[in-house]
Amino acid sequence: MKLNKHYIVPVLLLFSFYNSFSQLSKQEQKEKVKSILETIILPSIPENRISLLQTGGKGNGSFDNKKAFDKALMKLQKKGGGTLVVPKGNYRISGPIHLINNLNLHLAEGATLKFGSNTNDYPLVYTSWEGTFIYNYSPFIYGYNLHDIAITGKGTIDGEAATTWLQWKPKENNDKLTTRDMNHNSVPVDQRIFGEGHYLRPQLVQLINCNNILVEDVRMEDSPFWCLHLLKCKGITIRGVSYDAHNKNNDGIDLEYSSNVLIENVTFNNGDDNIAIKAGRDHEGRANAATPSKNIVVRNCLFKGLHALVIGSEMSAGVENVFVENSKSHGYVKRGIYFKTNRDRGGYIKDIYIENLSFDETEDLIYMTANYHGEGNGYNSKIKDIEITNVQCNKASGTAIVIQGYKESKVENVLLSNITVEKAKNGISVTNTQHVTIDNVIIGEEATLPTAVK
Repeated sequence: MKLNKHYIVPVLLLFSFYNSFSQLSKQEQKEKVKSILETIILPSIPENRISLLQTGGKGNGSFDNKKAFDKALMKLQKKGGGTLVVPKGNYRISGPIHLINNLNLHLAEGATLKFGSNTNDYPLVYTSWEGTFIYNYSPFIYGYNLHDIAITGKGTIDGEAATTWLQWKPKENNDKLTTRDMNHNSVPVDQRIFGEGHYLRPQLVQLINCNNILVEDVRMEDSPFWCLHLLKCKGITIRGVSYDAHNKNNDGIDLEYSSNVLIENVTFNNGDDNIAIKAGRDHEGRANAATPSKNIVVRNCLFKGLHALVIGSEMSAGVENVFVENSKSHGYVKRGIYFKTNRDRGGYIKDIYIENLSFDETEDLIYMTANYHGEGNGYNSKIKDIEITNVQCNKASGTAIVIQGYKESKVENVLLSNITVEKAKNGISVTNTQHVTIDNVIIGEEATLPTAVK
């Protein structure tokens, strides 16, 4: 095992045990998690039920079910909500499903929604793209300013994007940079119009300003962009969901400006981040500092894809009170635990508690950086009050543990304990930190008693 050259000096400082980090005891952590879960209210759905077949839907793989969905949702809306059942079958849809209040969209086992790729079928809606609010093509399943929303059942939501929307990826850069310029220059959102002639891919499922949300048991595949994006939402339960989504930027779950969240028993298999906790980008994000992403519980998940647990890089309104436990990877992930910010972001990542995680193979097991892509200037982020305990990894092909702060804004108050990496190319690289404690961290073979002089 090779130790990074930055290892020696920081570690000498690490063992000057700090008093400034008043981390929660294990009992206090349990109580905090309990209090978060008690705030989460599952959606209230009226008893009304309608099958998509009753409004003309056909699951034969070729019929266009757009009108059948719109008609069924209109009928339920007039009744104050209810459950829209999609029976077993393959349902093609030319355009988005726009949800209503008090709705359970229930996909029966064997039901698959397959969305079309004609951009004329997707109206412009108020949305967000990588942390900046814009008007763009509607996400395939979309809800705005709603309450009591459920998407349930063992069916599949298939974006059918690999041969269509994905082809926009090489063309998106000019539009991406334009959104960032609009953000930095505070261009009014109603002037941020994309859509025709632009190449920003829509999300598969997106809810904005919604409360009391349940996403349970469904499978998500082949998304054009992020799979499940919950923006400015509260009271979220995501459980039993599975993924087979390998296109570019196919994040599994993106939480942004969202709070009071439970994610459990989710099986990831994604081409990008499995869970990404965000809170807006740069100037616009800092202007929304009253709505950080917070009070998030993640447990009993299976990770696979690019990165497992990510905070950032868009986190300018702040991320706090995140509790992750009892999860593992079922294959390679590039980075296991990944915090990323830079000098454009501002904001903070704090009060993060992670325990009982296991990984097979990673490039880097733990990576905290305040210098993501080396971007920006003038808005240093703060990473502090982090506890990571009881983490095991078989192999890190890069560096086991990386922590990178700024000289003027150090990463501080970090506890790493009971961490084992069986094999690693590099051990630990820790720069620009203060009050970091490492205890029972073993990279490579554990040292035994010193050998005697012969």
